[in-house]
Amino acid sequence: MIENESAPGSSASATTMVAWLQRRYGGPEVVESAQLPVPTPGATDLLVRVRACGIHAGDVRLMRGDPYLVRLAFGIRRPRARTRGMDVAGTVVAAGSEVTDFRPGDEVVAEIGVGGGLAEYAIIPAARAVARPADVPARIAAALPVSGGTAWQALDAAHVASGSRVLVIGAAGGVGTYTVQLAAQRGAEVWALAGERALDLMTDIGAAHAFDYRRVQPGSPEIPAESFDAVIDIAGTAPLSALRGLLRDGGTVVLVSGAGGKILGPMGRMLKAVFLSRRRRRIRSLAATAKPEILAQLLELTAQGTIRPVIERTYPFHAARDALAHVDAGHAVGKVVVTVE
Repeated sequence: MIENESAPGSSASATTMVAWLQRRYGGPEVVESAQLPVPTPGATDLLVRVRACGIHAGDVRLMRGDPYLVRLAFGIRRPRARTRGMDVAGTVVAAGSEVTDFRPGDEVVAEIGVGGGLAEYAIIPAARAVARPADVPARIAAALPVSGGTAWQALDAAHVASGSRVLVIGAAGGVGTYTVQLAAQRGAEVWALAGERALDLMTDIGAAHAFDYRRVQPGSPEIPAESFDAVIDIAGTAPLSALRGLLRDGGTVVLVSGAGGKILGPMGRMLKAVFLSRRRRRIRSLAATAKPEILAQLLELTAQGTIRPVIERTYPFHAARDALAHVDAGHAVGKVVVTVE
């Protein structure tokens, strides 16, 4: 897929930028645009002119400070990192004194941490940056890092390989659409639970069987017990005992997300999983991390056409708050991306 992209304007003289900020926790209404100084990169950082920013559920959780437990790390009364956006594709405009792998003008992609991408300029740790192939447009590349990396690590945690039978629960979201594609690419037989409007998409991207989650759940006749080598649970609502009952001997359930209360969130479910896990039928909770080596492989697979990021909507930068609101509503199929022109 080739997309012509004009070079961004010169940044050499830019001293201010527009960024989307939140000064308190809450819904999309707390996010507003503001004029800020262009940040200065540290010795091991890159300053990039943002071209596209991917939005996902983690941005919304940090925006709302939900569950309250996350506020211990990210700010008790208000978020310390005030700008959302973890997935960035952009053009390097300055590099720190210790950076040797990149220089101004390079096109890069990265998962940048807890936020900062919904701005005209952003700081990227150089160790997290990956060169963007010329034939992967910025808006496509920005849909890859967190969701694609999480899907990859979930499949690794479940030891999914050729011949595995895999059930993906919550398959229509950003992580889910990558999980289906990457599992199929590994040679697995993929079963998917998703919303009715996404069922055709599921089979189009590699699922052998797809079911409406409102009608079919673990324990339903359509999902046979003791039939799966791996269950990747992204929805986080099914009883853990039911998920464990789906496994063949030696199988693994990987919990990517989970429902929970306002205080602890999925932590209670994760702790319960420790006690319900068995030696031959394991339940594991995934804590995905930024892995540039995986992102590089995802970009290569995208350039080859082996996988394709499913982007439901693309928003212009001035409508970034609308993009957050759409993800916050919880019904996005695939990814949502904001382009910065």
